[in-house]
Amino acid sequence: MSAPVGGRRGRDRRAVRVPGPAGRARVLGEAPTVAVAGGGIAGLAAATALAERGVHVTLYERGDSLGGRLAGWPVELADGSPATMSRGFHAFFRQYYNLRGLLRRVDPGLDTLTGLPDYPLQHSDGLRDSFARVPRTPPWSALGFVALSPAFGWRDLARMNPRAALPLLDVRVPEVYDRLDGVSARDFLTRIRFPEAADHLAFEVFSRSFFADPRELSAAELVLMFHIYFLGSSEGLLFDVPREPFPAALWDPLAGYLTGHGVRLRTGQAVLGAAPAREGRVSVRTDGEEVTYDGLVLALDTGGLQDVVGGSPSLGDASWRQRVARLRTTPPFLVSRLWLDRPVAAGRPGFLGTGGYGPLDNVSVLDRWEGEAARWAARTGGSVVELHAYAVDPAADREAVQDRAVAELHRVYPETRDAKVVDARHEWRADCPLFEVGGHRDRPGVHTPDPAVVLAGDLVRTALPVALMERAATTGFLAANALLRRWGLRGQTLWTVPDRGRVPALRALASLAGT
Repeated sequence: MSAPVGGRRGRDRRAVRVPGPAGRARVLGEAPTVAVAGGGIAGLAAATALAERGVHVTLYERGDSLGGRLAGWPVELADGSPATMSRGFHAFFRQYYNLRGLLRRVDPGLDTLTGLPDYPLQHSDGLRDSFARVPRTPPWSALGFVALSPAFGWRDLARMNPRAALPLLDVRVPEVYDRLDGVSARDFLTRIRFPEAADHLAFEVFSRSFFADPRELSAAELVLMFHIYFLGSSEGLLFDVPREPFPAALWDPLAGYLTGHGVRLRTGQAVLGAAPAREGRVSVRTDGEEVTYDGLVLALDTGGLQDVVGGSPSLGDASWRQRVARLRTTPPFLVSRLWLDRPVAAGRPGFLGTGGYGPLDNVSVLDRWEGEAARWAARTGGSVVELHAYAVDPAADREAVQDRAVAELHRVYPETRDAKVVDARHEWRADCPLFEVGGHRDRPGVHTPDPAVVLAGDLVRTALPVALMERAATTGFLAANALLRRWGLRGQTLWTVPDRGRVPALRALASLAGT
């Protein structure tokens, strides 16, 4: 998808093409103007699609750098070394067609990404799962996983409640929300008699991806993830990671691409409010100016969106404003990055999911795949390790959680016990959207009551089978398409995994769930 028309660029021949609106390839005459609030994935996708059609775009980002929740910033380590800190590891799955299409604008071959050979999951009881040898094509992907997993075997499969589990075989979007949004992920797994020994698979692979407590997470989102990675796609569960920190690998090149298309980047400048203006336009107020535009894309996180809507009393209608106000975020999460004076053992994977180790949810060894960390490790003889702890109790003592996560690292990788910590950085955040039980119908979509204002981001509802970073990129393009349609301009073609089960025999079985 290096050009606006789009291309799948994946291995799955059943990936679904979603055409954008038809129209002219470029603006003729005076170009419309659009403000994009938010410089994360969603805002960058929207700005890209608009600017490529000749729309005059101004992108406002309240932070000092682009990337949103994937931003990075410079730090100086205790040994004097320069480094880039961020909010940590993110997996770029091969199903993320639209995100990868955005990145192809500046890296057609995606050479800045590198694949990790495995995504092992380790539980404190000794069970360890791997995805390296699991087939990628459904239904062999799910069957192969059962055959290879020590935590989920054929006997476990036989003990499951078949009727309750049938919806997994034919996940349809958006119908899955009608069926399962009112059930929690925890209750759904209990209902289908998911084996306790394999709980870490469901939670570390799927539920924890949303940074949420499974008792609060909608089962529809959990089941959608199962569809995206197992039975709905042949791209598999392995993923890519950037070879360098996010700014150097992704956002600096994309910033150059955007400015080359005339986009004005206003980092360090937040949108504070908006109001309808004459002739169907919208007035946008920032902390430095007030300008009237032909369109506005609000590509903000939950708190940022609520702040802007709260500061815009005439924007939208009462019902829409209340829906925005009711949005919730997940509990706090921790990212701890440690620069150690000695290497971890040679056989340690670049990324390890963990279960049963207190607050510790995963461990990354950054010098296995990130160039900056690898160069520091080669120069010092050390290693760079990152720890994540999700859905932390808001009342917890944060320093105690940090210490416990490091102690659990010593259990997982005993060779780190005697390592000296050259430097440590701890990032606490609580800004990821919560996809709560029963919340899907109330969640705002791309369109708002004002046709000049559209929403984008991973918090935004869409009828397409996407999640996480891919939902951010997809809704960013959808927001741009909504505005391009108004002006008779051709939109961005999108791609997704199929919106329903792809195996006829399994679809026939799933139909029994409704009988």
